[in-house]
Amino acid sequence: MSKLLQTISPIDGSVYVERPWATTAEVATALERAEAARMAWKGAPVAERVAIARRAITAFASREAQLAEELCWMMGRPIRYAPGEIRGFVERASYMADIAEAALADIQLPDKPGFTRLIRREPLGLALVIAPWNYPYLTAVNAVVPALLAGNCVLLKHSAQTPLCAERMVEAFVEAGLPPGVLQYLHLTHGDTERLIQAEPVRHVAFTGSVEGGAMVERAAAGRFISAGLELGGKDPAYVRGDANIAHAVETAIDGAFFNSGQSCCGIERIYVQADVYDAFVEQAVDLVAHYHLGRSDDPQTTLGPLVRAEAAEFVRAQIREAVGQGATAHLDPAAFPLNKSGSAYLAPQVLTQVHHGMRVMSEESFGPVVGIQKVRDDEEALALMNDSLYGLTAAIFSQDEAGALELADRVEAGTVFLNRCDYLDPALAWTGVKQSGRGCTLSRVGYEHLTRPKSFHFKTSL
Repeated sequence: MSKLLQTISPIDGSVYVERPWATTAEVATALERAEAARMAWKGAPVAERVAIARRAITAFASREAQLAEELCWMMGRPIRYAPGEIRGFVERASYMADIAEAALADIQLPDKPGFTRLIRREPLGLALVIAPWNYPYLTAVNAVVPALLAGNCVLLKHSAQTPLCAERMVEAFVEAGLPPGVLQYLHLTHGDTERLIQAEPVRHVAFTGSVEGGAMVERAAAGRFISAGLELGGKDPAYVRGDANIAHAVETAIDGAFFNSGQSCCGIERIYVQADVYDAFVEQAVDLVAHYHLGRSDDPQTTLGPLVRAEAAEFVRAQIREAVGQGATAHLDPAAFPLNKSGSAYLAPQVLTQVHHGMRVMSEESFGPVVGIQKVRDDEEALALMNDSLYGLTAAIFSQDEAGALELADRVEAGTVFLNRCDYLDPALAWTGVKQSGRGCTLSRVGYEHLTRPKSFHFKTSL
């Protein structure tokens, strides 16, 4: 293992960031600082924590142009879209600050003569937040800001692909007056991250990443009886019913499949379309994708950037080749996208039909700019296929029959079911997954329950 963390930009293969990995001594010091700050931060009124968070949000938002450019170079988000992640961070953090005092207030019970009874939400202690590269700010904010507002201290470990994101978040909170030790970042190897999970002061782990990474967290935390929130893989489906607005369904579902070059945990990876509207949907979808501009992320004209690494692009290419070999039809000519090149991170988008669940592209997470579209007879066939997955993060239904869609959605195995939209986190709603998409919950009032523990007070006041 090199002594330096190096971030290789997918734009041109250059080294964009270099940082030393945290040493054993630096990790120990960070734990000591967090422990020293813990009780005072726990004791700070929620209103004081909220005021600091609001100042940090303002400081963070003021750097939008800088943060967007760094994001573009670190992980390949087209510069025309990168500012949206900064605004999403502000939206989610602001909402969690708005509801903090009410969500964290003591639970008062009905009067009982001679007794005072209440349930208080106690912070867990020190939370370790392990954030990925694909949405480095939007995934981190889900855990970091609510954890701080709930009275926890936080250690933030970002992917080696996006280390500046951890630094920038901490800088904003320091500027806002957050006490020393309450929020810190560490640039850690995988091995050191696993060892940190086993450190006694760590009482909660929030991890976003692969299923394999989530299993590592569970193994490392085994026997410690600490809490863990795991947002893992996804193979999210969309179902277009015969009564759907087809133009809207195409625009929305295809954007959900190809935004961020398909590198979204809750991106659409498989689409089922009722037979009566199947041909129209496919025709419009192929036409839309054909107009994407594959290019460098720093080019304002680019609508589809490179994947994060050449290896990731090769994985998707292999899925496509295998599907075509099994009978799938590829509707786009890769040669129409000049930057597409085998062995590079630049990958032409692809729409596949004549697909089935025996193909990896319909069952295994792709995390790239490809989507399979499968014809179905009716709701029952669509439901069976939507639920035929190891994953269950989100699902989308396109229909103009809200009551019928709600009845169907109630039977879909997913943490969130959308109607006529997809790939969006409303911070007022619980963000959670089922099956191998993980466990736990972030955002909403419910999210605070996973960052605190209940403590009951039962006082006999008359003797």
